[in-house]
Amino acid sequence: MGGYVFFSDRPLEKYHKSDFLFLLSTILLLGLGIFTLYFASGNTASKMFGDSMYFVKRQLAYVAFGIFLLLFFASVRMQLIKKMLPFIVFLTIMLCLLIHVPGIGIEKNDAVRWIRMPMNFTFQPSELVKFAIVLYLANYFDKEASILDDDEKTLFPCVMMMLFQLLLVAFQKDLSTTAFIFVVCMVMFVASGVRLRWFFLLLPLLLIAFGIFVLSEEYRIERVIGFVRPEEHADTINYQPILSKRAVSTGGFWGTGIGSGLNVSMRVPEVQSDYIFAAWSEAMGLFGVIVYFVLLGVFSWRGYRTAVICKNRFAAYASFGFVSMILLQSLLNCAVVCGALPSTGIPLPFFSLGGSSIVLSLAMCGFIINASRFDTENDIVDENNVVLINSFSGVNVYE
Repeated sequence: MGGYVFFSDRPLEKYHKSDFLFLLSTILLLGLGIFTLYFASGNTASKMFGDSMYFVKRQLAYVAFGIFLLLFFASVRMQLIKKMLPFIVFLTIMLCLLIHVPGIGIEKNDAVRWIRMPMNFTFQPSELVKFAIVLYLANYFDKEASILDDDEKTLFPCVMMMLFQLLLVAFQKDLSTTAFIFVVCMVMFVASGVRLRWFFLLLPLLLIAFGIFVLSEEYRIERVIGFVRPEEHADTINYQPILSKRAVSTGGFWGTGIGSGLNVSMRVPEVQSDYIFAAWSEAMGLFGVIVYFVLLGVFSWRGYRTAVICKNRFAAYASFGFVSMILLQSLLNCAVVCGALPSTGIPLPFFSLGGSSIVLSLAMCGFIINASRFDTENDIVDENNVVLINSFSGVNVYE
């Protein structure tokens, strides 16, 4: 390990307890997600596999591995995570390329986005891209914090690596995930305090490239047309969105209850996946929606608080990116379910059926828990005796 201690060895006086509210909100979101998957997927699982608990059992297997990663990233030293970063980035790139190897990649709905795993499990590398790119940017902003504002050319390798990983996702025919990751990256760039003049110069080219990707696939054009004309094509491209909005409105204030009360959402195709929030809204009503957003708000508040007060710059930037990733993805999914945005295929963190998403979401939470334990009263000194001061506004490193 090159002299690094595997688990955190900060002395007791340098420890803070884990952020209890953040941990509690994570557990509650995860629990509500499993509960929602239980009552939303039973009918579909029974028809497809003869076992109403089939999807729940698979999700729990992924959750078990996700909890392992949560504990791992909540316990190891930040320096070790930084040392692991080249391997994480390399693994991400290799998995994105392996998707296109026959016999390894799995095609579904004319897109190859999954890798075949043992015991009939699958993995979606684009979820790992979300994790790796946040760590990469956080590490880069940490190392270059003292010169980013003075020499903008130092952004070039960072931007090139970011665009390379985004292209790997785009070539999986997953434009919505590509655009979403790009937005989160831009949020991190803003948080780092770097000037964004270069971005505005590239913006026209990025918009042209985005338009080309949209027009290159018929189903993407259909989604745009369906969103612009929501009352048309009710039996084809708008069938899923219309039923989803109807399920949300059917719940009323207190909801219709689980089981036989889910008359509308049960007709939504693959409701257990990207449209699971429709089942939660119908079953629990406006009250349940409020409960969900309160939990999401507490989760985000405590996560951003950790990012702002953490004295380790790398941990602060990465925590900010991970909280933004989960929060924005949650809001985006809910907006799609309610008909405010076109269908994207982006899952709802902690709720949607999807092992890759839940595993990496829990890994992100583990990292944030680790960052929340850094001492917030005294400065943390790294191995080179350099005092680290948290900076979301370009604060430099000093001897």
